[in-house]
Amino acid sequence: MQKEKERLLRVRKVMKKKKPKFRRVESWRYKRVKPSWRKARGIDSKTRKKLKSGVKSPTVGYRAPKKIRGLHPSGYEEINIMNIDEVKNLDNKKHAIRISAKLGNRKRVMLIEQLHKMKFKILNVGTSYKALKEFEEMLETPIEGIEEEDQFEDVEDLEETLEKSEEE
Repeated sequence: MQKEKERLLRVRKVMKKKKPKFRRVESWRYKRVKPSWRKARGIDSKTRKKLKSGVKSPTVGYRAPKKIRGLHPSGYEEINIMNIDEVKNLDNKKHAIRISAKLGNRKRVMLIEQLHKMKFKILNVGTSYKALKEFEEMLETPIEGIEEEDQFEDVEDLEETLEKSEEE
């Protein structure tokens, strides 16, 4: 099952590269016509008639495979959360956590710590080293696995650092 899922994720990635960018007909000609997609409705429209000379239209054939539709590129199902209570019924092997943007830094830091202990994948840690240090001092509790030379460029760097600290 896992190999099938990985294969389908690769298929989706390849399909996405081949998929054209669907643009509104003649948006390239007039400034007043925005590029966001609108269905062609003209009586002589080559796009509506699906002739070769018209632009490509969105159709069912461009959809992702049904088994992986809606999944994050990492293969996890994305779940948006605000607090730790929403995590209780989730599985860390199936679900990846996206922390709500409305959540403040203080609660975000505490939530990140708890999620790492529960071994969940966090898609948007979203706080810099400087912010984490400030809140660590405010809370007067050390955050595990963070050293001064660590400047996190993205989520993967932070996750690697935390994994190293857990191994030690």
